Amino acid sequence: MPDEQITSISRHKIAILIDGDNAQASLLSQMLVEAGKYGLVTLRRIYGDWTTNSMNSWKDVLNFHAVQPIQQFRYTVGKNATDSAMIIDAMDILHSGVVDGFCLVSSDSDYTRLATRIRETGIFAMGIGEKKTPKPFVNACDVFVYTENLVTEEKNPRIKSKKTQEKITVDQEPIPLLIKAFEMSVQEDGWSLLAVMGNALYQLDPGFDPRTYGHKQLSRLIGSYKDIFEQRSVETNGSTLFYVKIKE
Repeated sequence: MPDEQITSISRHKIAILIDGDNAQASLLSQMLVEAGKYGLVTLRRIYGDWTTNSMNSWKDVLNFHAVQPIQQFRYTVGKNATDSAMIIDAMDILHSGVVDGFCLVSSDSDYTRLATRIRETGIFAMGIGEKKTPKPFVNACDVFVYTENLVTEEKNPRIKSKKTQEKITVDQEPIPLLIKAFEMSVQEDGWSLLAVMGNALYQLDPGFDPRTYGHKQLSRLIGSYKDIFEQRSVETNGSTLFYVKIKE
């Protein structure tokens, strides 16, 4: 989430539910950090068949991050029962009213209806998954973070990783999306508050992330298109507001 984005959920309670069959143990710390940007992660659960060797990579990191493993046996060979268990548990949590938002970690489209149901209730729905995640699941969430953007970059700031370069060339340029978000949020004076524009971006594409294009913040991404956008800042009551407009 960009620093400039306005959110009303910073103090909300978030439940993070992880499909252990469709997530990476090495990224657990980063996943919790991402979910924590939208609220206090009070409920942490991961689902899978812990009698199988495929879940071994999770065991060390779960204790460290206080994530509760939930056992779900595979009733049929080759059939994943984890998604059903996680969906049922999520509905129980939803109706209990103990959280104000969910973070669903999976790249499986089976969670599309769950994310939609959560949003229909009027609470926050976030997703975390790989780039291969089907668009219906991505669009069913308020925000969707791709795990490729959570991979730690090389420490040397002068050398861009090959992965980052590949992402920028493979992914479509964000200019049309940025312009559309600007048009949705522009004020009568021709300027758009950057935070409002950021909210518009997530409405248009829940999977939008400046890191996909090599920038940690939305302001820096927009600033890289100096031939298209102009930015200014205004000091108000001790805080700084950032504005954007399209150059004439």
